[in-house]
Amino acid sequence: MNNFDFAIVIGYLGLLLGLGYFFKEQNSKKDYFLGGRQLGTFPLTLSTMATQLSAISFISAPAFVGLREGGGMVWLSYEFAVPIAMLFLMVYILPALYRSGVVSIYDFLERRFGKSTRFLISAVFLVSRSFGTGITIYATALVLNSVMGIDFMAAIGVIGVVTIIYSLQGGMKAVVYSDTIQMILIFFGVITIGIFAINNIGGIDVFLSNVDEERLTVLRAGSFGFSGDEWGLLPMIFGGFVLYASYYGCDQTQAQRTLSAKSEGTVRRILLMNGLARFPIVLMYCTTGLILGTFVTLTPDFMAQIDPARPDMLVPLFIVNYLPHGIIGILVVALLAAAMSSLSSVVNSLSAVSIEDYLRLTGKSLDPKRYVFWSRVSVFFWGLVIVIASIYGGDIAPTVIEAINKIGSVFYGPILATFILAILFKKVHSLGANAGLLAGVGLNVYLWLGAPQIFWLWWNFIGCAVTISVALIISVVRHGELTEAPGQDQGVGHWYRNETLVLLGAFAGMLVIGGLIPVIFA
Repeated sequence: MNNFDFAIVIGYLGLLLGLGYFFKEQNSKKDYFLGGRQLGTFPLTLSTMATQLSAISFISAPAFVGLREGGGMVWLSYEFAVPIAMLFLMVYILPALYRSGVVSIYDFLERRFGKSTRFLISAVFLVSRSFGTGITIYATALVLNSVMGIDFMAAIGVIGVVTIIYSLQGGMKAVVYSDTIQMILIFFGVITIGIFAINNIGGIDVFLSNVDEERLTVLRAGSFGFSGDEWGLLPMIFGGFVLYASYYGCDQTQAQRTLSAKSEGTVRRILLMNGLARFPIVLMYCTTGLILGTFVTLTPDFMAQIDPARPDMLVPLFIVNYLPHGIIGILVVALLAAAMSSLSSVVNSLSAVSIEDYLRLTGKSLDPKRYVFWSRVSVFFWGLVIVIASIYGGDIAPTVIEAINKIGSVFYGPILATFILAILFKKVHSLGANAGLLAGVGLNVYLWLGAPQIFWLWWNFIGCAVTISVALIISVVRHGELTEAPGQDQGVGHWYRNETLVLLGAFAGMLVIGGLIPVIFA
């Protein structure tokens, strides 16, 4: 990086700080955490995708496709379940959450099951999300340090301090609009890398004639994920469905955006756009990874720079070695932007959950200005916790993107099951829900430690099924007090014909494209 690159980075960081200052007027908790419920489809859709398609995706997805042993375009199958997960949320989960008027979605669980369930599941969220985000920041800072010469602690400090300041000042509006900018930058970055890689290979014809055909397989229908095999079609669909439904509907980080929408119609459009737009973007990530992997095999000098144990270095090393100055600065900004997108979303949501939980636990109430003040204090606290956690991040899987999803897969299934029980099973009580949640998480921890032959994506489905089964059994055997959450009976389960047809068509289209990929690139 030269002075021009650094000037671009500094200018972008200044823009973010200015954005936070611009949105600093917050008068209530709905202003601070839900943007006054005045946010539209376009910024919320991009913001939602920006958090999931983050720095980890920008770095690690191309590395998985291009270099990771056993990897390849099979990563695309991770997206197959997205449309059906969005349809499920549109019909069953998010209408009830939106109509309830809650800020913290775990408040909904308290109204249905009581305080014990609320605090149990919110504790799971606080711990898992702060730890997972710390790994994201760690990985980004490590790349900036080892490849681009930026001091490791300085990289963490810049990501942490700037993000905390604009998130603290501007609340959800600053988070959403900064995410929108960051998603555009990530999109630009991936396209730019792909174009320069094709040019350095010698053109599309050279790429197609040298691409590794073993990396073109997307549909692994014969792999079931119970014998040490990975990325089979069934676990990708069933496990992926539970993972995405839980992440987009039952994780405060994402659900908070949906709760910020202007109307239920906006909620449906956000889910529809996520169901349709994610696949083309991930296809672009994967294609770029395939191009870079081919370039590596044709360029021994470049291959020698990449540690086989650290395939995540592929994208950053290509940026600094083969892209012109100015473009390098923009792509470093894209990398920082993606990491900041993850952090800003999480600290805002962690703050919302912790403040709401504290007020519920103590029975206190705050006037709107004091509420916003303590919310900002909470944003600062959680930002500091994540920054400290990021300093001590470590390795859990061959690529960081797998590590993040592996951690989440312990919890996603049981969490989704708890919300399903709250909304769709009126005869399940607090004891049953709590026992089911603990049983689901406990079994997944056992599978992680004691059954490594079971592919981790199955943990999502298994944890969900066990949680529901245990909750139903205990609720039948032992009767308890039953309550109903607001919004539970107001049209939940209504199928929207057009959205249903479009999302099911998208699911079928993805399977067809996955089957054609080997033919297209061969």
